[in-house]
Amino acid sequence: MRQQVLVLYLADSRLDSEVVGWTRYDGTGRTSPTTGDSDEPPYGTGVEALRDGWRLFQAAQLIPPYPGHEYDVSFLKHEHFFERIVNVQEPEAR
Repeated sequence: MRQQVLVLYLADSRLDSEVVGWTRYDGTGRTSPTTGDSDEPPYGTGVEALRDGWRLFQAAQLIPPYPGHEYDVSFLKHEHFFERIVNVQEPEAR
C-alpha cells in the first residue's frame, strides 16, 4: 500500500469552488508529477476529487487579512490536501 497526495488550491474556502492551482505526489513511484506539468487541473473542484475517492485530510486555516493588506498578492491561501491509498499491485489510478 502506498499513499498518493493531491494538493488543490481553490478560489475560496468552499470545497465546491474552482481549482486555481494544484500539485500531485505519488508514493507508488509509478509517476513523477511536478507542479505545472499540465494545463488542466486534475479536478474542477475539491468536491470532484472527493467523488473520485480522494480523502480530504487538511484544509487551510481561514485567517482574515491584516488591516490595510486586503489586496496584497501572496501565497495561495485556500490549500486543501487530499490523499488516496493505493495498492501497488493494482493498475494506476487517475
